[in-house]
Amino acid sequence: MNFKQISPNGQVEGFAIITHSEKKVTAKGKDYLDLVLSDSSGEISAKFWDYNPQIHGDFPAETLVKVRGTISQYNGADQFRVERIRNVTESDHVNISDFVRSAAYKSEDMYDKLVAAVNAFSDEDLKKLVLHLLEKNREDLLKWPAAYKLHHAIRGGLLLHTLSIVRLCEGVCKVYPFVDADLLIAGAVLHDIAKLREYSVGNSGIASGYTTEGNLIGHLVMGAREIDEAAKELGTPAEKSMLLQHMVLSHHGDPEFGAAVRPSFLEAELLSELDLMDARVYQIAEALAPLQPGAFTNRLWALDNRKMYNHARGDMQKKVNLE
Repeated sequence: MNFKQISPNGQVEGFAIITHSEKKVTAKGKDYLDLVLSDSSGEISAKFWDYNPQIHGDFPAETLVKVRGTISQYNGADQFRVERIRNVTESDHVNISDFVRSAAYKSEDMYDKLVAAVNAFSDEDLKKLVLHLLEKNREDLLKWPAAYKLHHAIRGGLLLHTLSIVRLCEGVCKVYPFVDADLLIAGAVLHDIAKLREYSVGNSGIASGYTTEGNLIGHLVMGAREIDEAAKELGTPAEKSMLLQHMVLSHHGDPEFGAAVRPSFLEAELLSELDLMDARVYQIAEALAPLQPGAFTNRLWALDNRKMYNHARGDMQKKVNLE
């Protein structure tokens, strides 16, 4: 976090966006705020003890605030203890867009690269269907994150994750020319399209939680349903729609990880593997980036609670190559 130290005892202050806010009660019956604070450099868990909304005010998610407090370790991770907090005013001369973690590429450029990849299809049915869904969702795609907390949970993260997988698909198809490139790339572009309805996302482009439909149904089933509806509207052959729906429903690989079915043809299997690869590479790189050479990360839940070692033989600050 881009906080500035203001006293010898470790007290810091700075501006941040509240990306999660929940009022809770301690074991002794006292209210406190459980927060996640974020800026362009990262995020941190925070606690505001002895919270009284009548005295301190309300601090919902998506609020830009100025905070003061101290940072300590809790369960192996940094935690910010809030001592003072207030909403930002005009006199602070700060803009919320400067504090949102965003993809390193402009969203418009990533979107255009996806459209170009789809326009290269030889299968006109798949091209028409995928372009229709891209154009229908363009406005939200430009800002949407790919996750609530884990991989690519940044503004434009969904486009970054999607285009990264498309580039991986293109590479795989060069090595294995028998793969149906149009089908594989179509599935890659659409595999997470229903995350646009799974997360609650404001103008900042940061997810504040799950929608009711996201909790009860999830983006795999919603995505397959959206493909089915669009295919019927456009007159897409039923088998092509079915193949794409299967790729969406199976891209989490195993039922224990949320897949409705396991991948049952080559392109579905490839999509599942490449999706997992991109998510894991991103999470490992994010965890390693701030570490000194020779250090280990904290245990990473999404990687079976493994610690990852920073051998420092690569620059984790470099952006993904999407050219």
